[in-house]
Amino acid sequence: MRYLLVFLLWFSFPLFGQIEGKIQVPYIEFPMKEGKGEYSTKGKCNMCHSFGYIINQGKQSKVFWRKKIMKMIETFSAPITDEDIEEVVNYLYENYGEG
Repeated sequence: MRYLLVFLLWFSFPLFGQIEGKIQVPYIEFPMKEGKGEYSTKGKCNMCHSFGYIINQGKQSKVFWRKKIMKMIETFSAPITDEDIEEVVNYLYENYGEG
């Protein structure tokens, strides 16, 4: 019991640390390429993550983008309707695809 108390006390010290001054988090903008479906994609994807996540996927196939969109819908409940799936997939493939 004594060792547990010492352990918990030792690792709780960082919780009481204070920083003098102001902390500023840098803002990084990830501009999207213009194209058909840009606004629909921006509205649906940027609700949960920055567009940098999409850019970091690299140039991918249409199948890849479709699977990624379906994963976002099924796993993370992305607000992409059945009608918007094709538009988002086509936008991503045309602007960030391998073709």
